[in-house]
Amino acid sequence: MASLVAIPATRFDATKGDARPARWSAVYAMALCSFVLVASEFLPVSLLSPIAETLRLTEGQAGQAIAISGVFAVVTSLSFSILLGRIDRRHVVLALIAMLIVSGAMVAFAPSHLIFMTGRALLGIAIGGFWSMSAAIAIRLVPEESVGKALAIMSGGTALATALAAPMGSFLGSLIGWRGAFFCVVPVAVGALVWQASALPKLPVAERQSARAMLGLLHSKAVLLGLFAVAMLFVGQFALFTYLRPFLEQVTHVGVVMLSAMLLIVGASGFVGTVVIGRFIVKRLFLTLWLLPVAMAAVAIGLALFGSSTVATALLLAVWGFAGTAAPVGWWTWLARTLPEDAEAGGGLMVAVVQLAITLGAIVGGAVYDTVGAVPEFLSSAALLGLAAIAAFAVARHDRANATL
Repeated sequence: MASLVAIPATRFDATKGDARPARWSAVYAMALCSFVLVASEFLPVSLLSPIAETLRLTEGQAGQAIAISGVFAVVTSLSFSILLGRIDRRHVVLALIAMLIVSGAMVAFAPSHLIFMTGRALLGIAIGGFWSMSAAIAIRLVPEESVGKALAIMSGGTALATALAAPMGSFLGSLIGWRGAFFCVVPVAVGALVWQASALPKLPVAERQSARAMLGLLHSKAVLLGLFAVAMLFVGQFALFTYLRPFLEQVTHVGVVMLSAMLLIVGASGFVGTVVIGRFIVKRLFLTLWLLPVAMAAVAIGLALFGSSTVATALLLAVWGFAGTAAPVGWWTWLARTLPEDAEAGGGLMVAVVQLAITLGAIVGGAVYDTVGAVPEFLSSAALLGLAAIAAFAVARHDRANATL
């Protein structure tokens, strides 16, 4: 989220200048919240098979647990700031984390598919609301010269959750079952709520956000191209990633221990990707934007062809984790460069597009997986990622053309 540094402070009743005190405890509390939210969102990836067995679903139907949270996150991210008006954002953050706690408990003890999906829908509201305003809140917690550090800390919480959610979910699921794995999120969320309540200051809002500013950005060709590229990237990524566990079990034929190891490889290489990518996007942003989806498409094809080999799969997943986690960082950087004066409205659109794409990826991937199997499903993911690379290349050409005018 570091690309949202340019969010205008005029929308908030914040103290300007370097006299603003640094509230690092609140920043770290926000990072913990981002960790819990991301971990909760992607926990089903490593638990699809046991969830499907317990609730008597197919893997594709179980994968809709990610889809429904994405649907509600999309709606929330587009409307949350407008509906909330001038309500103190401190109260909003606390309410969202409380909703996360309720969601975790509902999912863990869900007696039916309906209750399970209702809990995931509440999670989607928490995700959409939190991310639609989290960067703007972080900017208000520290002096101007420390904003970059604060946002990096929050991004660290997201990267850590991306690295740990899938392997920890698989490991905990093998020890205490998928319900126990989901419930482990609840006490962590309670801790985040207590920490936020004690550390987060009042965050009054001086001006309502208008939907007109957000919709006005869609008249820009550069924005439309960029958002399309982002959409294809996340649809292709989650068409594959959502169904990685069934693939590893049914095609690679790994056991529980090796499954956890494979998912840890994805997470660890993804964490490395978030650290390393910053060195490239400063001078090679557009090269990064189209090269990473090309690498991911190549991995998807490689998994479809060589997925029966444990060694080849492990190596391919290391590349997948690196590229898949690094690519979104590049697009948030693109947003900051393209919309320095409208980063708040652009950020809302980006969150909505990403969540909608995750939803579509899970839905389309589940339908293809259930209909024709894992290998064709992974090849369809490769096609979508190839389209993302083409769109990113078009974004680069459009930017260069405008630069020469």
